[in-house]
Amino acid sequence: MCIRTDLQLKFAGKTNGANGDIACDQYHKYRDDVQLMVDTGLEAYRFSISWSRLIPNGRGPVNPKGLQYYNNLINELISNGIQPHVTLHHSDLPQALEDEYGGWLNRNIVRDFTAYADVCFRKFGDRVLHWTTMNEGNVFAVGGYNNGSLPPQHCSLPFGVNCTRGNSSTEPYLASHNILLAHTSAARLYKEKYQDKQHGFIGINLLAFWFIPLTNKTEDAIATQRAKDFLIGWYADPLVYGDYPDVMKKIAGSRLPAFANLESNQVKGSFDFLGLNYYFGLYIKDNSSKLSMEVRDFFTDMAIEVSVSRDESEVPYCFSYCADFPKNISVGEFPIVPSALQELLQYFKQAYGNPPIYIHENGQQTQRNSSLEDEKRVNSLHGHTGALLDALRNGSNARGYFQWAFLDVLELLDGYESSYGLYYIDLDDPDFKKATKAFCSLPRTTQSSADPKPHQKKKDKTGIGPSLKENLRVSGKAALIAIQCAAPDRAVLFSFIKPSPTIPGLD
Repeated sequence: MCIRTDLQLKFAGKTNGANGDIACDQYHKYRDDVQLMVDTGLEAYRFSISWSRLIPNGRGPVNPKGLQYYNNLINELISNGIQPHVTLHHSDLPQALEDEYGGWLNRNIVRDFTAYADVCFRKFGDRVLHWTTMNEGNVFAVGGYNNGSLPPQHCSLPFGVNCTRGNSSTEPYLASHNILLAHTSAARLYKEKYQDKQHGFIGINLLAFWFIPLTNKTEDAIATQRAKDFLIGWYADPLVYGDYPDVMKKIAGSRLPAFANLESNQVKGSFDFLGLNYYFGLYIKDNSSKLSMEVRDFFTDMAIEVSVSRDESEVPYCFSYCADFPKNISVGEFPIVPSALQELLQYFKQAYGNPPIYIHENGQQTQRNSSLEDEKRVNSLHGHTGALLDALRNGSNARGYFQWAFLDVLELLDGYESSYGLYYIDLDDPDFKKATKAFCSLPRTTQSSADPKPHQKKKDKTGIGPSLKENLRVSGKAALIAIQCAAPDRAVLFSFIKPSPTIPGLD
């Protein structure tokens, strides 16, 4: 959150009164931050453009200061050999469009989002080669229009808390449908007008838990697939096959909008890659009795119970975007389940034809100010990058991995209460001083058959043993950037894999 809109002001209670007026102050400190990325050894940086900052009224004149800022940031990244990966929408809709026609609930959003994307492609596309239209479209629709836990906070009783507007039975499906149509329109524009000249790629991002049956019972296995269809297939099926999963159409019925034939043909294949935000796995238990409810929302349509372990005595897990978060959920560490990431990538390989995938987010939540000796984050990085490499060797078409987050930032769900950054920021210091967590020493080693760029010509200072380095080596155009986060007893690798048509030796 870079600037405040009315929606964000109304949402301040969810973030314990915090707002994004300053946050980590990258607006003023982007040069320092990019230099820290260079020192860390990053080869790519993922960030969002704020529609509200660039075009404050949603359409019409471009804000010159917003344009200048993004040009400055992109140029600084490029000049330091860091690839910008840009997301066009991350829960930040211009207030004028929400007031005028209801934002994502109205098909006019397709036209206005496409025009906004056109400005971005035209102004930044000569340097930005990786575009993501929407961050976590599935969660944005559920949190924003089902539970009221995200902007614009639409919900209806009994499915949300303090609901003042909205319809939880219909609006999540309608908003999501318009998100897919807007993505399709922007992607078609990029492919027809810009891709041949700019040689970039465009995709969309989803939150993807990995779901595991709680028991060996058939009903739990069926419920687990139903959960996958609702959370993942809701977007992946239209993008790959041109229509929603059959189970969604059967359960939601007329509440789930239908694609016209032309729309189906256009949404199918409207991506060069998929971005996945993965944090951990969840266990699924069938609760088909929910389907007998006369009025249902997205979650009762799923007809499941969810937990973080096989121990049924534990309190069931509340999806991070429930309306009562963070009131009933303390800021705790996520379970570290690297094997679930590998299973998730295998699922996309088998169910969706192995599309190119970026892990756009993966990280560990900790209590802010807990400790700079961040062993749990080190363990999480170690496990998940290892699982990613195992998935690659099993034929996954994964192209890259991003850690959430580079810096401690304002989190949408709980403000500054939790911490995800590799670097701690002292918010009480007027200069926002940064401190390295986990005793991280993050030099770079690059292994690629391609000629190295000047900024990549560095001696190997990682201290990673030859056998481990050999295990991580990839050939052809796929370059793996290894970063050592040295805790007292281990080294952790943070990886980014450059996009390439194939990954020789790993297919």
